[in-house]
Amino acid sequence: MMRMHADQHAIDAGLVRRLVDGQFPRWAGSPLTPLASGGTVNAVYRLGDDLTVRLPLTAGGAGDIAKEREALATLAGLPAAVPAVVAVGEPAEGYPWPWAVHGWLDGAPAREGRDAPARDLADFVRALQAHPAEGPPTRRGKPLPDVDPATRRAIEELSGTDEPFDAEAALAVWTRALDAPQWTGPPRRLHGDLMPSNLLLRDGRLSGVLDWATAGIGDPAIDLIPAWNLLTADTRRTFREAVGADDATWARGRGRALSMAVIQLPYYRHTNPVISANARYVLTELGCRPKP
Repeated sequence: MMRMHADQHAIDAGLVRRLVDGQFPRWAGSPLTPLASGGTVNAVYRLGDDLTVRLPLTAGGAGDIAKEREALATLAGLPAAVPAVVAVGEPAEGYPWPWAVHGWLDGAPAREGRDAPARDLADFVRALQAHPAEGPPTRRGKPLPDVDPATRRAIEELSGTDEPFDAEAALAVWTRALDAPQWTGPPRRLHGDLMPSNLLLRDGRLSGVLDWATAGIGDPAIDLIPAWNLLTADTRRTFREAVGADDATWARGRGRALSMAVIQLPYYRHTNPVISANARYVLTELGCRPKP
């Protein structure tokens, strides 16, 4: 696995095999295969036909095991599948944090710029927001001014690289988002990380949604980010109409997508090709980068 973080723990198939066999003998000897993904928090392995093993890469991600388990336990009736937490493992074999075994969900990760089910995505977002607003506030659902300093630093950092990038256009998108009326309604139930790699498609339909560690409550604008990290101009309009976003929430959603992209790209541009390519796609869709 390509090293993304300075404090990343070394994880390989041998370690995962020892952890699984030592703590869950019923799965001892089941085929174990590393999964390539754009994930930045966990190493993920497929275990047999029906399971995945998720191991945090850093201490900062270790607390997500419990957060995700709590979030998933309260979800029901959504129009796409979510993972089931089958077991939670303990630190062992030199690995210092809890880790999890989830049920396998069929489907292929969505790809930016390809045909994607905009109405399915909108239905999922609306169904999730209709759930009771329970759980902790998610950091991704906090007011935009909270991430203003980090976003401006990232824009400046990205401007100092060899990436084709229009900093003035990015600042204009960001300023419009900050100037839009902030969310004053009741907090909504949120996923918080609807990146293409977390959206599974099967037969052209949304079949599953992964990675619930950032789930919580807050400003619903964060769950509009597929409009720019996945969809095209045509399907973006369909998504907006179906999800029912007003002008202010749409502007804040654009700001969220921009902020995530400019923070991700300088950090992952040489270590995570999936995330960096997606960040470039977002910036292109927002008019902050020339089209290829």
